[in-house]
Formats: sequence, C-alpha cells, structure tokens
Amino acid sequence: MTTTRTTATTEPVGTDLVRLLKALKLGALAETLPERAALARQHKLSHIGFLEVLLADEVNRRDSRSATLRATKAGLDPAMAFDSWNSLDDLRYDRTLLGNLASLRFLDAHQSAIVLGSVGVGKTHLTIALGHMVIHRRHGVLFARSDKLFTRLRAARLDNTVEAKIRRLTATDMLIIDDFALRPLDATETNDFYELIVERHRKKATIVTSNREPSEWLTMTADTLLAQSAIDRLPSAAHTLIIEGPSYRERTRSGTVDENTDSERPQ
Repeated sequence: MTTTRTTATTEPVGTDLVRLLKALKLGALAETLPERAALARQHKLSHIGFLEVLLADEVNRRDSRSATLRATKAGLDPAMAFDSWNSLDDLRYDRTLLGNLASLRFLDAHQSAIVLGSVGVGKTHLTIALGHMVIHRRHGVLFARSDKLFTRLRAARLDNTVEAKIRRLTATDMLIIDDFALRPLDATETNDFYELIVERHRKKATIVTSNREPSEWLTMTADTLLAQSAIDRLPSAAHTLIIEGPSYRERTRSGTVDENTDSERPQ
C-alpha cells in the first residue's frame, strides 16, 4: 500500500487583502499570513482558532515594538541582556540574591538595590538587563550615568524645567543611577541626589551602581548633612549585590570573552 503525505502549501496574499490589512493598521500580518494559513490547514484549526493565532502574532509584535521603543527612551542599551551578562561565569557574587533581583520582587515591594564592584565587572550591563525586564513588565524605567544625570539637572535650572525633571525622575517605577560617586558631587548635585533618594524612599525602586562602598560616598559629597540623610535611607531599604572578579580588559587578555560579544562590553 502506498501512502501519500500531504504537505501544507502557502498561498500568496492578494493585493486587496493587503490593502485591507493596512487600512486596519495590520499590514505586518501580511508577511506571516501565508505561513499561518498553511499551519492552520495542517492542524485543522477552526476559523476562530486561526483568527486567534493571527491576533496573538500581532499582539506579540506590538508588545515587542513597544518594549523596544520604551527601552530606547529609558536609555537602555539593547545589547545588554540578562543572558549575555550571566555567561560571564568567572565572576563571584551571591547568586541567590541575583535570582531575587531578577524576580523583580524588590520592584513590587518598592525596595532598591545597590550593585558594587570594581570597574569592568559588569555592573552597568546587569542593571540595564534588569531594566529591560522591568520594561517587559510594562513598568517605567529611566537609566542615567550619575555625572550626566546631575549635569542635565543643572542645565534644567537654566530654563526653569528642573522641577518637572525631578518629578519625572521621582515618579518612574525604576530609576537606575550608574557609576555613582565616581567623582565628587558639588553642593547642587548633592542636593539633587538627596531629593531623588528621599522622594523615592520606600515608594519606588532605585538601583545605584558604584565602585565605592556606601561608607565612602559621604566623602564624595559637598553637603555631608544632606548626603548622610540620603545615604542612611538608601541602604536601609536596599539589597546590596557585590560583584567580584576580573575586569573586562582582564577577560579580554585571558581570552574568556568571546569576540562576538565585544558590543556587549560590561561597564
């Protein structure tokens, strides 16, 4: 007995259908519609089942596009994903704590995180990766390097927009301040840091990365009274992750970093 195997064939999408899809702002469906139609015939999907598959494709596509746009607006590098950071197995850190941070329970609890380590161990990469995860949870994120953040706030005082910018920074679900205390803060910058930390304390999640211990931060500020008030608040409601290991340059010299990940250089 000879058996005949039937294979799903694809049909081209007609111009009239493409026009209708575009009129409904569903033009992207035209690219996958023939494949989905063939799959529906192969699995004998009902008309409702076929429609559900198409709409699920469109929802996923829009979610992905929205996440990409929001991540760009938040200042997140698209190359710095969690899986690429986690591949750096020569680093030493509390894996249980990192798992807790990756669960984003600290975000829901309005807690914060402090990520400490020497230059080049991947602090920036890790926090940006967490930021991407928050974006996919449809929460707001803002990422800024400490010096650039305070420079922008100083410039905002010149056009009287500083209050609006402070409100935006204090309102976002997750604020990531990178490379804090890398250089000294003057009186204005210390005041801005105080405002951000106090206003967000136990209300929103804040992540601060630094190559200095919090006990050293006070020496890097111009107003020790304000700085002490902020610094006391932050660690009291924060998870502290310490990352130890070779820097990016050391990994490169030893050949432990794949050359294809050069664009994902940790900070």
